[in-house]
Amino acid sequence: MSDQIHKSHSHSHNTEQNHSHWKSVLILSCVAPILLCVASLVISQQSPDNVDAQYRYFNEAASTYNSKFGKTIQQIIDEIQKHHEWLGVDWAEESDSENGESAAAEKKTVRLLDYACGTGLVSRALAPYITQSVGIDLTEGMVKEYNTAARNQGIPESEMVAVQGNLIDANDPSPPKLAGEEFYNFDIAAVGLGFHHFDDPALATRRLAERLKKGGVLFIVDFLPHQHFPADGEHGHKAAKTVTHMGFSQEEVKKMFEDAGVGSSFDYKTIGKGVVFEADGKQLSRTVFLAKGAKL
Repeated sequence: MSDQIHKSHSHSHNTEQNHSHWKSVLILSCVAPILLCVASLVISQQSPDNVDAQYRYFNEAASTYNSKFGKTIQQIIDEIQKHHEWLGVDWAEESDSENGESAAAEKKTVRLLDYACGTGLVSRALAPYITQSVGIDLTEGMVKEYNTAARNQGIPESEMVAVQGNLIDANDPSPPKLAGEEFYNFDIAAVGLGFHHFDDPALATRRLAERLKKGGVLFIVDFLPHQHFPADGEHGHKAAKTVTHMGFSQEEVKKMFEDAGVGSSFDYKTIGKGVVFEADGKQLSRTVFLAKGAKL
């Protein structure tokens, strides 16, 4: 699998046919939900019992995420796509191979690291604008859903693939399985609704910044500060155990980005109406923000 990633990193696969793969991905079949967003669960500084409970929950829930949260997921997909120019990445879009250029001409390579990728929320939102997405998640279940969706869309591993791993264990700064060059020098690294699950978001920011090329963009989607999620009912009780932060203010995110060396061109935007989703039969509302900064 790593060989396939490396092959894509070393060669452009930029024909119109390949680009059509990205377009087809927009048929939403496998992405992460809001309340129980797919996150790579941090294992450092937690009790083994709690880590095991979190792992089991997300791993077992992977196959039903998309059907439960489809409307909310689409809201986030739409917002990311509306703001793709705001992110400031030099995208590889369809127009690059048009306007009189040869159809066989190589398109620029744009690589995404989709961390805590889950079933692929960010990968699918940015699919029309990139040439490769590499997802990393802790659970086998989420990785399987991500890869199955990509293969079902006819997208090869060299263009979209997820692997199991953890970049933000405080006790393991350089996991051997994620040490290859194919896991570095990304144009953009993103976390879609995962930061509030991380024990140490500042550490996560630093570790992701290390994987970017100079000028690369770190992008996160998460919640503004809010009260605790309800913990009543089986669904709420299990989900509450996985949340370690009740959202982030602009000041908090800006400091994390600046301290990690990705504070250039920092911006933080609140999504207009926020999102509404259902948990245990109750309608809940959360305000979502987008934040981005470039590596100095």
